[in-house]
Amino acid sequence: MKTFAFIFARGGSKGLPRKNILEIGGIPLIVHSIEIAKKVSQIDQIFVSTEDQEIASIAQENQVHLISRTANLASDNSPEWLSWQHAIRYAKENFGKFQQFISLPTTSPLRNCSDIELCLNAHQNGAEFVVTITESNRSPWFNMVRQNDDGILSLLVSDNAVSIDNRQSAPKSYDLTTVAYVSSPDFILNHKSIWDGKVTGIKIPPERAIDIDTKLDFEIAEFLYSRKNIEI
Repeated sequence: MKTFAFIFARGGSKGLPRKNILEIGGIPLIVHSIEIAKKVSQIDQIFVSTEDQEIASIAQENQVHLISRTANLASDNSPEWLSWQHAIRYAKENFGKFQQFISLPTTSPLRNCSDIELCLNAHQNGAEFVVTITESNRSPWFNMVRQNDDGILSLLVSDNAVSIDNRQSAPKSYDLTTVAYVSSPDFILNHKSIWDGKVTGIKIPPERAIDIDTKLDFEIAEFLYSRKNIEI
């Protein structure tokens, strides 16, 4: 089964400016994704999709294939799904057919090869779409709330038929992580969302599931990365 890995990296980022090229351990985030992809034997080709010249230069320095993304696919409001479709079409036209698509976002630099291999194997074993998850610290049935226009709070999820008095009795909930997304090119080209198919989740331990979106996330990832290196 031929597998192509894709790394989608815009130049713009409001939460953490120039996020995709910030360094952890002296390595830009985008290069963390490139390096881990190179270590996974099941991955046949690696692509970086970007509209940003600096990111493109880093991708070329690391000897991966570059996909030039148009500006309309790199705006804050552009769904990444459309960039996935654009990248798949480019890869098929220039490198031929492939059976597995995997996206390795730059925001999860603490993933390891085993995490990626588990996702690929789950897809090969019949899952239409594979995402990664980690157990939530808070539960929408117990201690997550929403606020209406009058400032009144209510539980994010409620079930009048069931009384949930503590977190332990609430249904388990999970956070989606950005460790990996796996599916077939055909599924992505013919659908509009992950949730159009049967989705399987691979559990990732919290120390590898960090998703960098803010400065605080970045500082936590730096700490965890430095601790990992000390333990090694």
